Amino acid sequence: MGMNLVQKIISNHLVSGRMEAGQEIAISIDQTLTQDSTGTMAYLQFESMGVERVKTKKSVAYIDHNMLQEGFENADDHKYIQTVANKYGIYFSRPGNGICHQVHLERFGVPGMTLLGSDSHTPTGGGLGMLAIGAGGLDVAVAMAGGPFHLIMPKVCKVELKGRLKPWVSAKDIILEMLRILTVKGGVGKIFEYGGEGVKTLSVPERATITNMGAELGATTSIFPSDEITRQFLIAQGREADWTELLPDEDAVYDEYISIDLDQLEPLAAKPHSPDNVVKVREIGPIKIDQVAIGSCTNSSYLDLMKVARILKGKTVHPDVSLVIAPGSKQVLTMLAQNGALADLVAAGARILEASCGPCIGMGQAPATNAVSLRTFNRNFEGRSGTWSARVYLVSPEVAVASALTGVLTDPRELGEAPEIEMPEKFLINDNMIIPPAKEGTKVEVVRGPNIKPFPINKPLPDRVEGKILIKVKDNITTDHIMPSNAKLLPFRSNIPYLSEYCLTPCDPDFPKRAKKEGGGFILGGVNYGQGSSREHAALVPLYLGIKGVLAKSFARIHRDNLINSGILPLTFVDSSDYDRLDQDDVLVLENAREQLRSSSIITMKNLSKGYEFKVNTNLSPRGVEIILAGGLLNYTKEQNV
Repeated sequence: MGMNLVQKIISNHLVSGRMEAGQEIAISIDQTLTQDSTGTMAYLQFESMGVERVKTKKSVAYIDHNMLQEGFENADDHKYIQTVANKYGIYFSRPGNGICHQVHLERFGVPGMTLLGSDSHTPTGGGLGMLAIGAGGLDVAVAMAGGPFHLIMPKVCKVELKGRLKPWVSAKDIILEMLRILTVKGGVGKIFEYGGEGVKTLSVPERATITNMGAELGATTSIFPSDEITRQFLIAQGREADWTELLPDEDAVYDEYISIDLDQLEPLAAKPHSPDNVVKVREIGPIKIDQVAIGSCTNSSYLDLMKVARILKGKTVHPDVSLVIAPGSKQVLTMLAQNGALADLVAAGARILEASCGPCIGMGQAPATNAVSLRTFNRNFEGRSGTWSARVYLVSPEVAVASALTGVLTDPRELGEAPEIEMPEKFLINDNMIIPPAKEGTKVEVVRGPNIKPFPINKPLPDRVEGKILIKVKDNITTDHIMPSNAKLLPFRSNIPYLSEYCLTPCDPDFPKRAKKEGGGFILGGVNYGQGSSREHAALVPLYLGIKGVLAKSFARIHRDNLINSGILPLTFVDSSDYDRLDQDDVLVLENAREQLRSSSIITMKNLSKGYEFKVNTNLSPRGVEIILAGGLLNYTKEQNV
């Protein structure tokens, strides 16, 4: 029986465990990436491990999120990351060099390697044939220190792409179709491996768009083969030596199968307020729009923006529409400037932003009150744009630019003949914004600004865990709900005490005050609790507030891992009706906690307020149990090294 792509890479990196779906495995990590929104905390954790130099083949620190410098905070964090990278052997991508995923695809990604990133959209690297996984910062810190990454072996789902896309239909429509079929929960516990004849029609940037938004499916990651198209991309990037052919065996077996006929797709849009609320553009109709934003790690490649420039050339953006464009990298921006496309964008009325995440993470360009904003981004959660009343639609660059010209949501097929953009034979190579680390790090001084505060560390789990339910929330609570990440709060990513004042405030403005008054307690959640960003702040801030456990119907993968890493119990209901029986202010107790966790995954809790017992599932591996008992991954790691 042959092996699929996922099995081939994992088998080459397997440290422990068996490659059977549902079994815990550990894999070695070749590369890591961080960005400045999560990086400060990751490097503080790495420093606490006492390792003199990173032990990966390559680690890169990117500055791409916290780009607005209204005060000293962001600049101080950038200086800290630059100096810590210099000291410990990490490459540093300076502000302005571009979005981590786009730059990593261009300059560092290697087919067949493993990549762990402290950003949920790290799977973008799967477009290049990498096994690229998003994780919390502490997991990345452990990997940089030479430790393996532990995960539950996912199911591998083969996505057979048939035919080829019609004009005006794009890779964005492929992943939106996946979301329409599977929903934001449909990829949990899975890796999507793309194959079929349709794969040969997609460039590496198009493949990366698809793997990028696999994160919205809840997938562990997504991957494309490394083939001749991959080779040509790496040749154009001056990196042919990094190419390795990576194809599944002809008799490869998969756990699940999905088939998508590319010939049948048409322009799609995800309506507010979820990436899986997908319908055909023509079915929504010509609704009036106020803003169009093109960019993000999903759709900011050279090919994407060249299409936009070609469509805009000689035209003018509708007077009622604000059009903003953020190139994905300095490479993209420079090439647009050199070939005249940038002038076409500016002449048409587009506002050019720097090469960064920008409005995708709510860092500027918030829409007007009640505005309709079309965005080529990957998330449209309520309030993420910076304006709670805004209605955000996720669309392809083709739909976005067509609508920017007409002032209403427009099917781009109405514009006539689609532009044909060829992949460059050679990209512009200039890595002067990437700083290699010092050869001798011991002489480098790490600079820490006053906004950088110590991160909270949990204590070993006591035998009796008691507390009130401090809040009861609905299904699909995102990390944006748990730890808001708008332009006002992003500068304080390295200041957990300050952030604690805003934890879960989109759900209940009084939550932080109540948590502090009660000395901590429990959070009660619904289905898919913690979906969205990989930010471990959504676990570290509740830890700071004394949260002992989260009871939910189900968890998003990365957030559950972050809770475990922080020593917070992630508990799911054996009987989901128990969610309805529990209320805010109920007092819960877990007795003989350490013994119960060691003896069974099904444990008993008591509702002292209402006088009954109920069962919850920890779903912890033996290693996960020990991490919780130790009070988190950092404590556990230090114990293991003794």
